[in-house]
Amino acid sequence: MSRHFDEAMGLSETHDPATHDFVFNQTMFRIKDPERTLKFYSEVMGMTLVKRFDFPAMEFTLYFMAALSPEQAEAISEDNEERIKQTFAMPAMLELTHNWGDEDKDEVSYHNGNSDPRGFGHIGFAVSDIDAACERFEKMGVPFVKKPNDGKMKGIAFIQDPDGYWIEIFTPARQPGLLKEHLA
Repeated sequence: MSRHFDEAMGLSETHDPATHDFVFNQTMFRIKDPERTLKFYSEVMGMTLVKRFDFPAMEFTLYFMAALSPEQAEAISEDNEERIKQTFAMPAMLELTHNWGDEDKDEVSYHNGNSDPRGFGHIGFAVSDIDAACERFEKMGVPFVKKPNDGKMKGIAFIQDPDGYWIEIFTPARQPGLLKEHLA
């Protein structure tokens, strides 16, 4: 029996016990202006700042954001050392990295991976109702790359954060039907 739930070339059936406690912890984005980006991720996307680290000697700050339910947020420790441990053990964090002074430099911008040369593409957020979420984003003035009814792949959207990174928006319950249309 395979340890994978689907098939693809290159998969290994070996699952080294040394990896059993590995946790995919973070994706890092460089950000130009922390005030506008933190506002976006906390207000628009509902994320919570779990931990901030300032590195004065190297002139940068890290902001670790998570999409937490109110119940999950209650479990975050007030104790600094315990919260540091929680930060680096939690799955699917967004690490926003601000190099001090970038907000004042017109020439500073970051490649989002979606123009040539292509590379990184996007992060994704599952929402309970994509139409309601996109209506809310539109009212908030969030830039869209693709709305749910645009293009060939209906039912998913892409918005942009203040630094131009793409965020896919989708409703999990709708995915089987949407994928069935395109995989047939």
